[in-house]
Amino acid sequence: MTRQILDRNMEPVLVHAAPERLPIHRPAVPDTNPENSGTITVPSDMLPALRSDHAGETGAVCIYRGILALSRDKAVREFARQHLATEQQHLLLMDQLLPVEARSRLLPVWRAAGWMTGALPAVFGAASVYRTIEAVETFVDRHYAIQTEFLRHRPADSALRDVLEQCRRDELTHRDDARDRIGEPTAVGRAWSALVGLGSKLGVFLASRY
Repeated sequence: MTRQILDRNMEPVLVHAAPERLPIHRPAVPDTNPENSGTITVPSDMLPALRSDHAGETGAVCIYRGILALSRDKAVREFARQHLATEQQHLLLMDQLLPVEARSRLLPVWRAAGWMTGALPAVFGAASVYRTIEAVETFVDRHYAIQTEFLRHRPADSALRDVLEQCRRDELTHRDDARDRIGEPTAVGRAWSALVGLGSKLGVFLASRY
């Protein structure tokens, strides 16, 4: 039967085979939808996407830790603490969904890159922090949206889609919170946002493979 999968560029393609289900070697994620069976199984054709999600949430936790390490602005620190708590929840979900052997081998790189992505703008002040988070979360929204759209017509994976959609909605909250705290970007701000977006895209490309 013809099914969609995500290729290495995270784009949907058609194949003529049903995806295998990945054996979960740890407790499966509870499903909050009472109509579903109570656990979430991971189809093998979603592994590259989930690997990149896990790497991304790892980096996101470190972004906020980098901000907290260097920023002394009370509002920025409260902003970072609040959103760090959400990202830690996301990472816990990804830890439960993705077995250790399926995770990116570059996690130390993503931790370091995330920390620097938070720490560097923190040196330059609140506006730089908020601009960075807006850029990161704009990318993450699109990244999760590709996955949830891909799973839309796969009833067996509706529970997984619900988890990813909730993560996406949380990231939109982070983006909008950051956006509400800043004005129109300057040329430097636009360039920085573009660089952050490019770095995020490269991170997904690498994490989905390695």
